[in-house]
Amino acid sequence: MNISVVIPLFNEEESLPELHDWIVRVMEENRFSYEILFVDDGSKDKSWQVIEALALKNPNVHGIKFRRNYGKSAALNVGFEATQGDVIITMDADLQDSPDEIPGLYQMIVTDGNDLVSGWKKKRYDPLTKTIPTKLFNWATRKMSGINNLHDFNCGLKAYRKDVVKSIEVYGEMHRYIPVIAKWAGFTKIEEKEVAHRERKYGITKFGLERFINGFLDLLSISFMSKFGKRPMHFFGLYGTLSFMAGGMITLWLTCEKLIKSARHIPTRDVTDKPHFYIALIAMVIGTQLFLAGFLGELISRNSSDRNKYLVEKKL
Repeated sequence: MNISVVIPLFNEEESLPELHDWIVRVMEENRFSYEILFVDDGSKDKSWQVIEALALKNPNVHGIKFRRNYGKSAALNVGFEATQGDVIITMDADLQDSPDEIPGLYQMIVTDGNDLVSGWKKKRYDPLTKTIPTKLFNWATRKMSGINNLHDFNCGLKAYRKDVVKSIEVYGEMHRYIPVIAKWAGFTKIEEKEVAHRERKYGITKFGLERFINGFLDLLSISFMSKFGKRPMHFFGLYGTLSFMAGGMITLWLTCEKLIKSARHIPTRDVTDKPHFYIALIAMVIGTQLFLAGFLGELISRNSSDRNKYLVEKKL
């Protein structure tokens, strides 16, 4: 099979028939063998009934329905596990991503040999309250990840080689940083394609302002995990040791000063009466806690499961 199209969705019943027909037309015009996988992330409208009707009409349509809303990352993760195509295309269900971009994305994977191709919506139809924070996050992600050739990490329209999606796990709200996760997993051939951005035709956006706060926290998480996820002791242990040693050196200095002055009969305050002693004490306590955090992190990382479980209600 040439292409698997994974479409996560939440309350998008109006757009699904039009999106399906558009994808089918593109596939037939280019003679691609394909499957369309709709992942219903706990929709409350009639999205699942629409998917069932499309599956009856088109045997290339498949669906997965969550019992409740887990989020886009969970939908993508489960969708990736179910795909069978050599190239996986992801797109949003709101018709803001154009299926006409699929052939170009496919060629950049198959012909150009890229692992991942991310869309770049250079001209957007979003308000400034959305575009300005997005630019800020993309800039920060480029600086922290080292992937300097991508302008839009969060674009829903992406293409992947099959082994990429079978090798990575997307959890929490990490769908914004899939290129970073892929690079972390060793897939370094990551390129960008300028794609069209269309105005939303039906419904309203499902993302609020809280996604910008979550995005910043996720960026910190993915940056830490990419460097120290499998070796947390290298981070916590290093800074814990430095903090403990700094506190120990201050304590040693205060003690030696007290002993020398006492031997010379020079009046001096008790060690515990000096503010430096409490700074040293705090530094040693913090150092001990950091070291223990690193030790516990090592135990957890070596014994915890690598997979998140999501409760799937139905499959087609």
